[in-house]
Amino acid sequence: MKSVPWRRLWRVSAGLIGAASVALAAISAHGMEGQAQQWAAKASHFALLHAAVLLALSLGRGAVGPWLAAGGGLLLLGILLFCGSLTGMALWGWPVTLVTPTGGLCFIIGWLALGLSGITEYSGPEV
Repeated sequence: MKSVPWRRLWRVSAGLIGAASVALAAISAHGMEGQAQQWAAKASHFALLHAAVLLALSLGRGAVGPWLAAGGGLLLLGILLFCGSLTGMALWGWPVTLVTPTGGLCFIIGWLALGLSGITEYSGPEV
């Protein structure tokens, strides 16, 4: 698997999601109250955290193995589903509550895949 398409996707996504996260945090802090504010703040927090991880993944070198690709892809999907659904509920009242746990599951499995990539795909010098 080539590294450039995955790394480019992760870097572009990290930039866009990072900017959207900061904007959502500002909207949450200055224009929302109650449950909507909590949902938006949580979405912003999780999106910004995982955008930073995507940025870190994009800075790697060499080929992207299957576990690393799966991990990064699942984190990106988790951002879209988990954070997107919380944002939709907070801003527009979308009834997407069943999507949120699916996004959370994507985060969990994505992190596990990243861990597996460190075990199965490491090709550095032996110590």
